Amino acid sequence: AQLVGPFLTHSSRAAAVSFYLYPIGQTARVESLLITARWGFTIKSIGSPAAEKMAGSLLHSFATSFSSCSSSSSSRLLLSHSPPSLFFTRFRGAAAFAVPGVRFSRVLASSSSSSRSPLCYRRGQRSHMAHSIARATLGLTQPNAVDVPKIAFAAKEIDAVEWKGDLLAVGVTEKDMAKDESSKFDNSLLKKLDSQLGGLLSEASSEEDFTGKAGQSMVLRLPGMSSKRIGLIGLGQSSSTTFAFRGFGEAFAAAAKSTQANSAAVTLATTSSISNDSKLSTASAIASGTLLGLYEDTRYKSEGKKPVLKSVDFVGLGSGAEIEKKLKYAEDVSTAVIFGKELVNSPANVLTPVVLAEEASKIASTYSDVFTATILDAEKCEELKMGSYLGVAAASANPPRFIHLCYKPSSGPVKTKLALVGKGLTFDRFFDYSAMSEKAVFYVCSGGYNIKTGAGCSIELMKFDMGGSAAVLGAAKAIGQVKPPGVEVHFIVAACENMISGTGMRPGDVVTASNGKTIEVNNTDAEGRLTLADALVYACNQGVDKIIDLATLTGACVVALGPSIAGVFTPSDDLAKEVSTAAEASGEKFWRMPLEESYWESMKSGVADMVNTGGRQGGSITAALFLKQFVDEKVQWMHIDMAGPVWNDKKRAATGFGIGTLVEWVLLNSSS
Repeated sequence: AQLVGPFLTHSSRAAAVSFYLYPIGQTARVESLLITARWGFTIKSIGSPAAEKMAGSLLHSFATSFSSCSSSSSSRLLLSHSPPSLFFTRFRGAAAFAVPGVRFSRVLASSSSSSRSPLCYRRGQRSHMAHSIARATLGLTQPNAVDVPKIAFAAKEIDAVEWKGDLLAVGVTEKDMAKDESSKFDNSLLKKLDSQLGGLLSEASSEEDFTGKAGQSMVLRLPGMSSKRIGLIGLGQSSSTTFAFRGFGEAFAAAAKSTQANSAAVTLATTSSISNDSKLSTASAIASGTLLGLYEDTRYKSEGKKPVLKSVDFVGLGSGAEIEKKLKYAEDVSTAVIFGKELVNSPANVLTPVVLAEEASKIASTYSDVFTATILDAEKCEELKMGSYLGVAAASANPPRFIHLCYKPSSGPVKTKLALVGKGLTFDRFFDYSAMSEKAVFYVCSGGYNIKTGAGCSIELMKFDMGGSAAVLGAAKAIGQVKPPGVEVHFIVAACENMISGTGMRPGDVVTASNGKTIEVNNTDAEGRLTLADALVYACNQGVDKIIDLATLTGACVVALGPSIAGVFTPSDDLAKEVSTAAEASGEKFWRMPLEESYWESMKSGVADMVNTGGRQGGSITAALFLKQFVDEKVQWMHIDMAGPVWNDKKRAATGFGIGTLVEWVLLNSSS
């Protein structure tokens, strides 16, 4: 303590100190950690009453030392240039202190500066220092600014052969690649291009064994064309789905990046059989795939490449205001998908519940003409009796944030009220026991005290447990840009971390949700449904007609449907049809699963209304049945388990799944 006081008052960098005191035991270690942060002082004691008393003694010595140093004419106080008025944690068994220039309190707080850090939170009128000041900036990591690709899309009715630019990309099916007896193309456009190139296109396609299968691409630089390069991109046996055309857009983006094209055009080998409405959706899907394919999340890399593609012309898919509007819509939704990807990709030391709430507030402030934001802290949630949600959040040093964004059109009547609820677990704690033994080093990832070990634990991917909230907030961003009339939408996220500490839930604890139902926690790793329970009750209290919740909820759903398809659970056939239509338009994959009521038997508790997990069999179904207990019977409700498609293992990145479908669903319920 005598050393720390002078260190703080004379150092140009340090402005806070935390002492962590561990009692000596069979497996515990004795540590003292000096942590520099920015806004205040805290001493935390972990362990027995003896450790509490020791902490009090240390606090007294430290405060005396600090007071002595800060009163020196040669020293200066570094806490936001404020007077030497500090708040300290008071410990049980610690004597009352009377140190000149230092004030003590039972709460954690910063100095009396009027400026507050984003990591500070409010209780009443007092600003409190978050416990996690040091952890929130762990590793000194700050994301770099990465611009979303800006591309000038245009629709033109010109001859593709006459188009001038860097790259002309032609989407071809396997049927389009058929050739006659003389190895010439049957397709009229390919025949014309091949003739312009003196037969080199058909010759190259044969040599490269290019047949138009999905995923195949071929880019050639040949003399005789107005464009510098021509590319053939395979669409497979047919090209009638949004999913196929979005994939074409991504392949086109890859070709544009590899050739460093500044200007490019896309067309289809066969357009005569496509209706005008289909042409609009086709152009939109290709534009979306292009933007998403060009974007690379390099925010956490020391170097990143910027795409050089600036303009893309759509040839042969129509022209005029209608297609231009559709291309603008594709750009708006793609920007929102990129935002959602960035949220999921962000590491937990950067994206805490507080920061997630800040991102939500930014959406509301950006589109303040149609959005309002309500952010509830732990005290407000306690007033609303959200015991289920707060039980999960209790173990974390990072405070929870309950997020509620409300979209209301700026004019006109509202005919439908919707709610989108997203699971917002910014991390399921990774716990390292490697220092416990010199002979055995192993790692585990946990959801509270129910610790998971071994292969498949996905320790480093526990950050994507807020994928549902990313989908909800991404949809909010898109809705703020599109501004659909006649519909009110509530975007709700109960954000927190599921960690391990002495204040956390234990297996066997009973928590009480805000609708009064009690839950015996038989598995602390089934925490997402506990947070969603209070979020669903809150959503129903907003007077909505329909609710969709999204969550990376169960591994059982991944086992059943694989990594690309989300499971859909709903008792409403009408709502299932709406989402199916929306998914078809967005190109995302969903599969309706049964809500087998007889499985609820495994969810009954001997001491509470229910347990939070049933048996291993039918795990995704029992999870959905659990959520159903917190939804008003008058409200149409759907649960989407997106644990599989939230992440792309091959690309090692988030997918932005769900955002496109949610936006399409909102539009289906609007007056537009």
